[in-house]
Amino acid sequence: MKRIITILMAVVLSLMTVNAKPNTQTVVVTCELRCQGCCDKVMKNIAFEKGVKDLVCDLKQKTVTIKYDANKTDVPTLLKAFEKIGKPAKVKEKSN
Repeated sequence: MKRIITILMAVVLSLMTVNAKPNTQTVVVTCELRCQGCCDKVMKNIAFEKGVKDLVCDLKQKTVTIKYDANKTDVPTLLKAFEKIGKPAKVKEKSN
């Protein structure tokens, strides 16, 4: 009986995992990037926020492009992460 319950639980968990599709979205934010050190600080900290899939800093345009899983995080949470590292950011553009 234990074996049957274990197998059924494994099947249910695997089906739940299959249905959880990532909802990847992209947001471009502007923030004060003065040097490569600023970009490095952003890359080291924001890249490890929950749901962040990809991160690109553009020092010349002073923008950061973030691809993230909208099921795990949202734009206000990402903006708070910028504030935590002393680089307040504003949304420049957002796309799905």
